[in-house]
Amino acid sequence: MFAVVAALCLMGLSTSLADHHQACHSPNMTGTVAMSDLRNGAKVVAEFVYDPLARKLRMKTAPWPGFVTTNSSRNLDLLLLFDQGVFYEIDSKNQSCEKKVLHSAVSSMEVPPGASFSVKTTLGSETVAGEGLTLSMWKGTVPKTQGTYCTAVTEGCMPVSTTYTSNSSIIIVGHIQVETEIKDPEKLCVPSFCEGEEVDTHDGSTHTFFNLLF
Repeated sequence: MFAVVAALCLMGLSTSLADHHQACHSPNMTGTVAMSDLRNGAKVVAEFVYDPLARKLRMKTAPWPGFVTTNSSRNLDLLLLFDQGVFYEIDSKNQSCEKKVLHSAVSSMEVPPGASFSVKTTLGSETVAGEGLTLSMWKGTVPKTQGTYCTAVTEGCMPVSTTYTSNSSIIIVGHIQVETEIKDPEKLCVPSFCEGEEVDTHDGSTHTFFNLLF
């Protein structure tokens, strides 16, 4: 299904009704996210918790049955604070962390602010009950990278898939077995051993949601 949504995004579908659609708001979420880069074959899976009001996201890489990650995938535990423009790379085993600049607030967890409505479509059948999934697709640009994204959400604003395209990558993000609750709120708190950590100002990389796990 994620590949189908990605294909629709890459086809550049649009509608003349774009101005009549308002962006929705994601619910609290706990689930799994799978990411693949079509250009270099990199694959990674992470468990996540997301609070849309506080705009906090915790992601920790984890194995997933039937999904083979690549050797480039690392064991990562990340806490992203979108409103503060920073993220923490956490090492719970050694009780240490690194605090770095997050250069964009765009992610697959919501319809990003400033996104433009593209099209509403149904995967499967829209006439047979239970046999179709209606999606709204939104597009936009990540200013820092000039990459473009296309995010598909359900009628209840549950994110399903996002395709991110830049000069160096085509990344497909899929959300799996998502529940509309935050099961462990503590995961969204900065660990005590990270408090007071200064932002690494010597890191010359551009960090966004789409490249942090690779």
